Amino acid sequence: MDWQSESPDLWAFLESLQPGEILSGTVAAIERFGVFVALDDGPDHPLFPGVGFITIPELSWRRNEAPTDAVQVGQHVSCEFLQFDTYNAEARLSLRALLPDPFQAFADRTALGQALRGTVVDMLFFGAFVDIGDEVVGLVPFKEVHGRPVAGLPEAFQVGDEISVVVTDVDRQGRRVFLAGPEDTRHPAPPRPAGAERGGAGR
Repeated sequence: MDWQSESPDLWAFLESLQPGEILSGTVAAIERFGVFVALDDGPDHPLFPGVGFITIPELSWRRNEAPTDAVQVGQHVSCEFLQFDTYNAEARLSLRALLPDPFQAFADRTALGQALRGTVVDMLFFGAFVDIGDEVVGLVPFKEVHGRPVAGLPEAFQVGDEISVVVTDVDRQGRRVFLAGPEDTRHPAPPRPAGAERGGAGR
């Protein structure tokens, strides 16, 4: 459809928007691929429930969240305008852009070499993904990844295990955390009794 000629008012409205602009509206429909928002200002869309549209990743900072966990039909929301989708004649919006970013908060308070507890949530051939809380998942590499050295062995990890890890790198721009696991994360050696140094005390 030639939106510019068929819906000139809608086209002109969308062209007037600037990236970063805050728009408000009401959640009009929730689909498996995203959320339609009926904007408070501007014309209606001739085909869709709303001129605004939020893709699933832009709903929340949380991973794999269902749309209904983030918003409900009829809810009034404020979003950041990302871009003019000329193919669908809609405003692409972000809800998460106006929410605190848990990753940056984690990066602010976490030092390299810091020990953390986490839960193994996934295993791939190149590493183990460990949920270290606050919506942050780090990677313990089994192979060199983006120049980071091997930091764990596959046999030391199983999905569901709660383990100790050490932060080796925090990539703010890429939103990635690299971790290292102790030599035996699943079966740590018991602490050595005081005075039980090699050769025994008093020798």
